[in-house]
Parts: sequence; C-alpha cells; structure tokens
Amino acid sequence: MAEPGRNRPLVIKRKKVIQGGGHHGGAWKVAYADFVTAMMAFFLLLWLVNVTTEEQREGIAEYFAPAVPLSPTSGGGDGMFGGDKMSAPDNMLAGSGDVPAPPDADSGTPPDASAADRAAEAAALASLADALLGRSGESERMDELLQHVVTRLTDEGLIVEIFARPGAPIFDGAGAEPLPVLREIVGLTAELARMVTNDVGIDAHLPARSVLLARNPVWEVSSDRADAVRRLLEDGGLDAGRVHRLTGHADRSPLADDPSAPRNDRVEIIFLRRH
Repeated sequence: MAEPGRNRPLVIKRKKVIQGGGHHGGAWKVAYADFVTAMMAFFLLLWLVNVTTEEQREGIAEYFAPAVPLSPTSGGGDGMFGGDKMSAPDNMLAGSGDVPAPPDADSGTPPDASAADRAAEAAALASLADALLGRSGESERMDELLQHVVTRLTDEGLIVEIFARPGAPIFDGAGAEPLPVLREIVGLTAELARMVTNDVGIDAHLPARSVLLARNPVWEVSSDRADAVRRLLEDGGLDAGRVHRLTGHADRSPLADDPSAPRNDRVEIIFLRRH
C-alpha cells in the first residue's frame, strides 16, 4: 500500500525578489554640469559687458570679426600688416567679412586713432583725477575744499565738478563773483592741468529760483560764471588756447530732486577727449 502523500503533485513556487531602484546611470549629472557651465558662461558674459569700456568691447569684437587681415603687399621689415591696424580697410580680404566703416567726420575721432591711443589718454585723465582727489588728507583746509568736488570719466572726457553745499556757496550771492573756496579749487585744477594737453570746456549750472521774477537772468549769470572760471584757470597757468568752449546751462539741468537745492549750483571743468 502506498504511503500517504507520496503521490501528491510537486509544486514549485518561484519567489520574485524586488530589490531597490538600482543604478540609473550618471547621465543626469552630465546634463546638470552642462547647465551650470552654460549659466556660468552667461553671467560671466554679462559681467564682462558691464565692466569693459566701449574701446575694449570694440577690441574684443574686432578680434572675433570674420574679416581676415591681409596686407596687399609683402616683403621688407614691415610685417604682414605693413604697420597698419587690423581694422584698416586696406587690410581686409574682400568678400571675407564686413569692412568697418570709416569714422564719422562729425564724431571728432581721427581715422588713425587707435585703441592704444584712447587707452593711454583715458589713463592720463584718470591720473589727473587721482592727483586732484589724492590731495585729501594733506590739511583740514584741503579736506574742506575737496568736499565740493567730484570727478567722473565719461565719453566726453574727465569732468571735474565743483558744487555748492548747504551753507557753503561757491559764488557770492546770485552773481558771478567766485568765492575763495572756488578760487582755490580752480587754481589747484589749473596747476594739475599741466599733466595733460587736452582742451578744456567749462559748463556752468544754476539752481532754480523759488520766486518767479519778471526777468530771470539765469542765462546771463550762468554764462558769466563759466567765463569767470575761465579767467581763474588762465590766472592759474592754463594756456588760453586750450579753452575750447564756455557754456551757460542756466537752471535747465538740475541734479538734485529739488531744482532749487544748492547741489544744482555748480560748474564743470571738462578735459575733453581727443580720441
């Protein structure tokens, strides 16, 4: 007799063991790294655009320009460019890219002005500004004078702005007679003007008057003040031939929110760029 349970069917169970998600590879890391690199390059580009000057940007654009610089002649010791700039029209291979247009005759930029000349001029003007503001700390009087002065380097040139402060005017009343504080600052500026050879422009601005007048002589007064500063510069040693222009702006260009504020009472001595 067969033993009980001997003829039962054999049942085999297969148990599927589910492990963790496993390794999915590192492709996402590569994509993320590419994204971070692209963002870094983008913000670096924005930073470069913000900190570089117009001349530097022109130089960078010229470096990456599609034009191929070639000299139409060769030989001698002049090199492949013949001593000319890469951007010179004669050095561009026809059909290889856009040839830069010649400088605008009204722009005041001579055709042979190079980026190096402009950079050297900007450095000289910056040195003049540093020499003026560097007098701070020499004496209490000098510190008091320089509280009336700000400088800024613009496309037009170096602007030395001399302005009135609350309770500390630079002209006597509403007229064009300079006070001692203005005489001393302009004299110092005339002395330092020997560091450069740039022509000079003089602009005078007035604050608006709070009282309406039948005849408001702001144009005459601002022009007289510009001329008064011219005389102070020439008395301080500036060559009269370097004075290029005098401009009275009346009260049309206020800086402060309040047009009648003393900060709007100012003169600007501008060392004009040549390039």
